[in-house]
Amino acid sequence: MTTRTTLIVLNDESALLQYHIRTKIVHHEFRRFVYGDELRTVLLKGLETLDKHGACKWLSDDRRNGPIRPADGEWAYTHWFPRARAAGWKYWAVVMPEKFWGQVNMKRWMAEFSQHDIQAQAFSDPAEGMAWLESL
Repeated sequence: MTTRTTLIVLNDESALLQYHIRTKIVHHEFRRFVYGDELRTVLLKGLETLDKHGACKWLSDDRRNGPIRPADGEWAYTHWFPRARAAGWKYWAVVMPEKFWGQVNMKRWMAEFSQHDIQAQAFSDPAEGMAWLESL
């Protein structure tokens, strides 16, 4: 009998959202530019997973994503972020978008969330981000 170590929360054409049971890491991978309802669905399902399992670590693989649209950013900052922080989110590994404007955008979000006690690190490879989170 094998023990499952990863729970697939969402798997569709826009994103894969997983929960790594042993290491208690929420992990999303955007498969393309995601915004609006698709983005919010991934973030809310990730938040539910974070809260349900008492996790505090999140790996964002945003290599294929673009910049966050202003309406999504406002929603994330005023609606999603306070709830994620209250649920226990503390550590964020970000695999940076390939496109320049996506990188600029994510750096801004990392700086903003860091002012609210989220320890954020940027990576170019998901394995490096996962290793950092696992070391905490």
